[in-house]
Amino acid sequence: MSGPSTSVTSTTPARRRPGLFRTAWRFGRTKVGVVLTGLIVLIAVVGPFVAPYTPTEFVAKPFETGVDDALFGGDNRGRDVLTRFLWGGWTLLLLAGSAAGIGVAAGTVIGIIAGYRRGWVDDVLMRTNDVLLAFPQLIAALLVMSIIGPKVWLIVAVIAVSHMPRVARVIREATRKVIEQDYVKAAEAIGLPRWRIMTVEILPNVTSPLLVELGLRLTYSIGVVAVLGFLGMGLQPPTADWGLMINENRQGMAIQPWAVALPVTAIAVLTVGANLITDGLSRAAIGIDRGVEK
Repeated sequence: MSGPSTSVTSTTPARRRPGLFRTAWRFGRTKVGVVLTGLIVLIAVVGPFVAPYTPTEFVAKPFETGVDDALFGGDNRGRDVLTRFLWGGWTLLLLAGSAAGIGVAAGTVIGIIAGYRRGWVDDVLMRTNDVLLAFPQLIAALLVMSIIGPKVWLIVAVIAVSHMPRVARVIREATRKVIEQDYVKAAEAIGLPRWRIMTVEILPNVTSPLLVELGLRLTYSIGVVAVLGFLGMGLQPPTADWGLMINENRQGMAIQPWAVALPVTAIAVLTVGANLITDGLSRAAIGIDRGVEK
């Protein structure tokens, strides 16, 4: 007689769920969010290649407007505002995206392990998360940056660590629901390793809250990176950065508003777009979960 099968696919078929992105795309808010976010991402990515000058080149007097060779005039040092704006977006996207990605990835691992293992493992991981949650995110970031100094890797690390416990809590709760399903119990019954159960059976079935958290964390990361740049704790001069542009040119807004208006508008549009996409994903995830329960 042949032995019992060791393949999960033949014994525990994965639960089929409607496509999250396809469902989210039905909402008008998702489409608007994609357009707004895509526009800012396009500016940030293509901007350095189409900028008329280098970001440190002097083309006008400080805060001068109405310059023929500078569409939006000069900034506080006489550099081209449009060039600085076109160069300043990719750093914000890179830092915010890296911080959100690392934080969500780490929080997902912790949440799945805590939710699946339970017991003392769950207690240790969640109590550690509670300690991290006790520190306000922005204040903790400013404290660390003031002690060690404004470094790129530190900006990413501090923001990622601040995201980790919040993501872990959400994924832990989602995992606790998934492990009660028959396909997880069947995988345990045939002796699959725990790591495989967590990666093959659990992870694909917590993608809905995971993507929603990724959108939320990305939105928050954009704001934190911009604030750190504004406070002088982010990228340092003469680097072209939207948050830094606002800080450098805020005193000349009365005579040269473009140096502040352009980055502020871009950050606002990017934040609104990311929020609309996240809201669409959240509504789609809720609708899918209700459909699966029925």
